[in-house]
Amino acid sequence: MKLSDIQLLYDYNDWANQLMLSKATELPPEQWTQPTGFPWGDLRGTLIHILDTEYSWRNIWQHQRIVPDLAESEAFPTLEAVAARWKEEEQARQAYFSTLNDDAMDSILRYDIPEGRRERVLWHCLVHVVNHGTQHRSECAAMLTSFGYSPGDIDLTLFLNIRAGLA
Repeated sequence: MKLSDIQLLYDYNDWANQLMLSKATELPPEQWTQPTGFPWGDLRGTLIHILDTEYSWRNIWQHQRIVPDLAESEAFPTLEAVAARWKEEEQARQAYFSTLNDDAMDSILRYDIPEGRRERVLWHCLVHVVNHGTQHRSECAAMLTSFGYSPGDIDLTLFLNIRAGLA
């Protein structure tokens, strides 16, 4: 896996995240925290979970350490607060990516969790975060659609078409 491939996946990831955040701005305030049958409870909780995962994994990649959940350390009372923190995380991730090269993609990442030491290939971890976000964005899309605010298609192919000026 090359760094440019990873960057493409994260460009898609950022685009899809922004689409969810943008559609969420159209919701009446009470739907932001309306309970759903999804694992993270509501749209707010699901978006914070996606953001927290990006933040947590970046800290593992960059510092080889587990950090406290964002939801435990920061208040996210509004969609605007989530969006602002997400922008900061995107910038921190881009700064980290600027320190990498193609050779780094195959490096072994070592970090400790309560269950013991983990060793992973860096690019596997990087792809995991995008894949994880795809799963939970699909839940956000289902929530938004059930509220009457469908984000539309969130496929990688659509993103590539938009990026190429074809959509």
